[in-house]
Amino acid sequence: MRVLIACGGTSGHINPAIAIAEELRRRDSNNKILFVGTENKLEADLVPRAGFDIKFIEISGLCRAKNFKGLVSNAKTAAKYVKARLVVKKIIEDFSPDIVIGTGGYVSAPVISEAVKMKCKTAIHEQNVFAGITTKMLSKKVDFVFLSFPLARPLPCDSDKCITVGNPVNPAFVGKIREEARNKLSLPLDAKIAVSYGGSLGAARVNEAFYEMALLSDRDGRFIHIHGAGRDYESLTERLKGKVSDRIRVFKYIYDMPDVMAAADVIIARSGAMTLTEISAVGRASILIPSPNVTENHQYFNAKAYSDKNAAILIEEKDLSGERLYSELKALMDNPYKIQSMEMAARSLARLSSLSDICDKIEETVGS
Repeated sequence: MRVLIACGGTSGHINPAIAIAEELRRRDSNNKILFVGTENKLEADLVPRAGFDIKFIEISGLCRAKNFKGLVSNAKTAAKYVKARLVVKKIIEDFSPDIVIGTGGYVSAPVISEAVKMKCKTAIHEQNVFAGITTKMLSKKVDFVFLSFPLARPLPCDSDKCITVGNPVNPAFVGKIREEARNKLSLPLDAKIAVSYGGSLGAARVNEAFYEMALLSDRDGRFIHIHGAGRDYESLTERLKGKVSDRIRVFKYIYDMPDVMAAADVIIARSGAMTLTEISAVGRASILIPSPNVTENHQYFNAKAYSDKNAAILIEEKDLSGERLYSELKALMDNPYKIQSMEMAARSLARLSSLSDICDKIEETVGS
């Protein structure tokens, strides 16, 4: 089987694609898998790290600003889209895929659209309860749509082509034991450890709150903090230089996330769909800070679903401060029974059959 996968932008789009690719490769080592992405985004790093080939196209997203600058930006995007379709056509002709899959990000639009035009079998995966622009645009064209949740608003396509399967998660997140993860990472078995990050690209407000929290925490001296800063890495580490001990550990990107999350007592993060899928798969207590700058404020509703089940503490960004964050963290760390209860609640929200269900459908479609 030959599978072409389009993904890009953030790890929330890229990691599901890699999980699908790895499962298909595990099922049959003869399966050929090729990715399509953009050269200046995270997929250019993560996909080769996972051992897959990737081809690049030049494409950008639509600008929502209704002004002259937005019009100019969208005109350039339209020109890139036309050129990208020509590049994708050549990629498809050369690779000859049995199926083409998109897991989100604007890179999926030209790839799936061209694949449909060339009569390829096609599928897309939507991670969130509110479908993004790319999913809405492509849903009428593809053979089927994988959904992570029943959508808050129906897609403009036949409902029978929509299959609710959950978010595919790397099996490395499942069944991790805290002590084994800490031994692997050379972390103390008896330490209280918090892991924080603002998504694969980082988040300025989360990084600012972490900076304030790190100063309070290091002064207290009770916890180890591991933080993924994303694009604010250089400025954040410069600000922290000489102010904190090695109990505060900042990285640009956390590559060994399954082990790092498993080593944690508490995870502090945004509440994108894939982040929550990974938190529930590894089964950890969390403090969630939804981004307000997303479609339909969906991260708030994601986080609320977890807090309503007592699997997480929800802090809205308007209420976020380093002091508030550290206060919530310290209260959790001082209550191991609460952490244990939250871990059980998080595990109960995991849908671990998602990856298998998706790959079963892919194999069925290619074989039909």
